[in-house]
Amino acid sequence: MSVEFSQYENGNMFRNEKGEELVIDLGSIDTQSLLIEGDKESYTNKLTAMEMESLTALCDTILPAVDPPENAADESVIRFYKTSASMAGTPEHLGKMISQRLRHHVFLIRLMLFMLSTRLGTFIFGGGSRNWSPRFPFVLKFSELSLERRQQFVLYLSTSWFLLFRMGFFGIKLLILLAFFSKVDENEENPSWKAIGYCGPDPDFKSKKKNDPTQQICNFKVTPYPYSPNKEAQIQIQTQAQTQPKENIYGPLFERIVNAKCPPDTLIETLKRFGFPVTSTKRHHQTPTTTIQCDVVVVGSGSGGGVISGVLAAAGYKVLVIEKGEYNARTNLSLLEGPSLDKMYEGAGMVTTKDLGVTILAGSTVGGGSTINWSASIRTPPHVIKEWAQVHELEIFDSPLYKEALDVVCQKMGVQNDVINEGFNNAILRKGCLELGYPVMNIPRNSPADHYCGWCCLGCKDGKKKGTCETWLKDMVDSGNGAIIVGCEVRKVRYERRNGGVRDRANGVEFDVGCKNDRVLFVVEAKTTVLAGGALNTPALLRRSGVKNENIGRNLHLHPVVMAWGYFPDKVGAEKLSCLEVDEENVWPEKEKRSYEGGIMTAMSTVIGNFNESGYGVVIQTPSLHPGMFSALMPWKSGSQLKHQMTRFSRTAHFIALARDIGSGTISDSPFDITYKMDAIDESNLKKGIEKMLRILAAAGAEEIGTHHQSGESINVKKVSCHEFENFVKRESSKGIQGLSMPIASAHQMGSCRMGIDPNNSVVNQMGECWDVEGLYLADSSVFPTALGVNPMVTVQAIAYCTAQSVLEFLKRKSIN
Repeated sequence: MSVEFSQYENGNMFRNEKGEELVIDLGSIDTQSLLIEGDKESYTNKLTAMEMESLTALCDTILPAVDPPENAADESVIRFYKTSASMAGTPEHLGKMISQRLRHHVFLIRLMLFMLSTRLGTFIFGGGSRNWSPRFPFVLKFSELSLERRQQFVLYLSTSWFLLFRMGFFGIKLLILLAFFSKVDENEENPSWKAIGYCGPDPDFKSKKKNDPTQQICNFKVTPYPYSPNKEAQIQIQTQAQTQPKENIYGPLFERIVNAKCPPDTLIETLKRFGFPVTSTKRHHQTPTTTIQCDVVVVGSGSGGGVISGVLAAAGYKVLVIEKGEYNARTNLSLLEGPSLDKMYEGAGMVTTKDLGVTILAGSTVGGGSTINWSASIRTPPHVIKEWAQVHELEIFDSPLYKEALDVVCQKMGVQNDVINEGFNNAILRKGCLELGYPVMNIPRNSPADHYCGWCCLGCKDGKKKGTCETWLKDMVDSGNGAIIVGCEVRKVRYERRNGGVRDRANGVEFDVGCKNDRVLFVVEAKTTVLAGGALNTPALLRRSGVKNENIGRNLHLHPVVMAWGYFPDKVGAEKLSCLEVDEENVWPEKEKRSYEGGIMTAMSTVIGNFNESGYGVVIQTPSLHPGMFSALMPWKSGSQLKHQMTRFSRTAHFIALARDIGSGTISDSPFDITYKMDAIDESNLKKGIEKMLRILAAAGAEEIGTHHQSGESINVKKVSCHEFENFVKRESSKGIQGLSMPIASAHQMGSCRMGIDPNNSVVNQMGECWDVEGLYLADSSVFPTALGVNPMVTVQAIAYCTAQSVLEFLKRKSIN
């Protein structure tokens, strides 16, 4: 690829062999700011001194400086025990996060911090007696209590009968631990990582960035506005562009990415250069309006939006994709947990239901969930197809078209079942199932058999995981018929009353760009509008747009997940062997294996899946947990207990029990306003999942096993009798899981705008078109008639493929008329 360097206004511009201008922003990833979007200088801590006093005390209660164990010899471990959260700067980071990054429950957290900064408030939160003192002033603030009394105080909050107190504990614990263990310095390191056996970003990726000059200067964001690098950087860019494949440097979509945060004039000129007709009008005392014309506007670039865009662009239609998230090209990834959550996940990975009962992970980046998911590519199960086709009378799912769609999307993603080297968690799951005679199978993945990477939840470093950025969106870019506007949130869908018609007719969307006092309204006029923002964002956008269907936002399913853990030491003590000498070869999984490495999902058990009966059961799989999420989900009983648990992080296996849920929830005008009620059958199934997970971990050879219940109980399998083991398993699997008694998570959201044959109980018809608005299509997991029960990526893409055929027919009819 030849590149010509030229001056452009006050910056620098490159032109490729086609004469197209390429602008490259060499700003490096801000690894010093924890979960802070944009430049760290633009974010300030707005908490008051009183609130910060309480926050600091809470941080040093959850993570205090404590004496290390007597047998601790490693200097990093000793330092870890002796380091408190405030010594690591956690309170200040949290102040910024709470002030300007947290999207909900901010009032509750700030109220709690204020109350604990007063004696009366501490008295109320502590239940009336936990802050008494025999000396004046007799009643103490939270920060004035001893560490022991503060920890007792916090434990009281965690089990209080008052839900708001439990919510306060759960929320602040999550924030503190996530911040402490994912915070990095200018060298992209965290002082606790060595002690807990964590290497940080993928060593191969990190080494390549460090040793390859191309990678060193490629930590950039593709932006459509000028940026002036220094002269040395200019020469390096020219050199690398001539010697490196452009996709390796910029990512496969760079030629058609437009950043909405650039100046409006630059945005307009870029879209014109991509072949989109753009006109601007400015009336006195009115917001300037710019109109963009295209055949199809697609809101969202994930599994659904990516397929729709690729199919329609390849058919010759002009497609404009609007994505709320940013484009994180391969070389622009950090593979750091904190910054990646902030840049690539909805709400920086801190979305929850209103009662904090379910923590929700959803992608918010170009490629959506397909960019940050765990590679599982499971076809729609036959029992689900049967239910949707027969019980819900949706013939599309029993049609040749849907069978074709499943084949096409799996072929496009390169889905295969083999795994060459199984990672820590999956090897344990497989071995435990085989020991017990439980069914266990390989999980189909959209990555090759040798893809031994545990960082795919933070983006794919080499493009081997075939998300929509590497497949359908690339088809759109290669066709020359599309563009992707990133960092852009759509305000509303536009539609009009059709003369003599019974339905409104969609004609595009609106969004605005620019500074707060200098906004420019953009109107996208399109023949067809497709919403593919996911089950959280799509219903919220429809509601904001005034679409009246009462089913919008209802029937939300979450695939609720609970977890169990098992500890597998990386050395075998002499007392466990028949000989006196330690035999390291007896260590299993292999001594060098770590819990966060290897393919995230390669094995699955359906031992209680009920696939041959109702289909409403639980599948057992493995999660991806890096230190921040791991620590936030683990039970907390004291600072010493938590630090002890974290020193075993790298050899602690986790399983998840994922339920196909009968229970459901709702979403209102905001994707963060979520309610959810778990059905009793779902809770019962999850308890069965806990029982099976504990048994599998023990059968695989775990030394210690436990759940995430707030009671924090665990058992040393090697030192108890069979009777004690059975009592433990029965006791843990009978405990309640709701009411914040243990963390419940969700990585799959679906059904909030479900498909059906009757507009009275559904939002879209079998073609994916809204009952209420002609030419408005939905193409994401929100259209699922019920919960799916397995990882949804393939099903989302297959439904979107079918919907794309309907859109093609619609466009053909419009061209004839």
